[in-house]
Amino acid sequence: MDLIHTFLNLVAPPFTFFSLALLLPAYWALKFFLCTLNSIFAENPAGKVVLITGASSGIGEYLAYEYGKRGARLALSARRENALGEVADRARDCGSPDVIIISADVSKVEDCSRMVDETVSHFGRLDHLVNNAAITTSNLFQEVNDITNLRPIMETNFWGSVYTTRFALPHLKNSKGKIVVMSSVDAWMPAPRRNVYSASKAALISMYETLRVEVGSEIGITIVTPGYIESEITKGKYLMGDGRVEVDQDLRDVEVSAVAVGSASGCAREIVKSVARGDRYLTVPSWFRVTCLVKALCPELVEWGLRFMYMSGDSTMEAYSKKILDASRAKNVLYPSSIQTPDVKTD
Repeated sequence: MDLIHTFLNLVAPPFTFFSLALLLPAYWALKFFLCTLNSIFAENPAGKVVLITGASSGIGEYLAYEYGKRGARLALSARRENALGEVADRARDCGSPDVIIISADVSKVEDCSRMVDETVSHFGRLDHLVNNAAITTSNLFQEVNDITNLRPIMETNFWGSVYTTRFALPHLKNSKGKIVVMSSVDAWMPAPRRNVYSASKAALISMYETLRVEVGSEIGITIVTPGYIESEITKGKYLMGDGRVEVDQDLRDVEVSAVAVGSASGCAREIVKSVARGDRYLTVPSWFRVTCLVKALCPELVEWGLRFMYMSGDSTMEAYSKKILDASRAKNVLYPSSIQTPDVKTD
């Protein structure tokens, strides 16, 4: 057995390299042709039933407006019922013919089941499931005394999507529907203080790539990896190591630094267009894709750079990432005004 693996160690790399060199041009040409066709014959969301989790703010909120503009019927879910009601009213104004709200916590399996049941009971079908609900953290792993305090991140970001998908799967198969998975560029970038959050987003990619193989063409799956987009996360809303949810904009400045934050409306518009085309992956803004390439080609350089930027100084607030932002005075240019105000609800 060891002899076989020794042989494969020698033969597999060059064989793979030459095979790819021969096949890639034809594969890319076919992919370009199919992408062109999908763009021309993109799905019309009008009349489709779309369930969006985490719809009370951020990307989820603006996805409701984008789908609404295209005439989709909406089931909007989040924990904050009052905020959901306001989003529902604006979605109707945007053009959605029918909107219902469902107060639910996706970390609870019974809420996920009820969310899907209420949607199908009201509309009679389900066409798109948008798994958007998420929370984040900003703690050095070694500084978290009770690591179980971070369990809600995985329960919300990963299990919340998995629970809802499982209950929605039969209905999506019936409608030949689609699943939208909100991962993150943090799934491949090892940024300090986002440890469990990054793990939850990486787990989503692995889970839904596997599900894509299992369901085949019955259900379309679009995996979205946003960069910095205006949301409660980029407003500085974090689950802290002691289990409390806090808004800390100074810590947000350390995390985001002098990187442009995209608008939630623009991100939502790109997502809806991508889903209508049937894209398998979408990164918003698209330039963030280069971070995946850099990470793959020179991981040591990426790790050193992140440590230098975010772990320098005697305290978090002395990190070079924050010093660069403060010295450049670029916050008013790079950050949308909506994320510069600290009035973020923590319920």
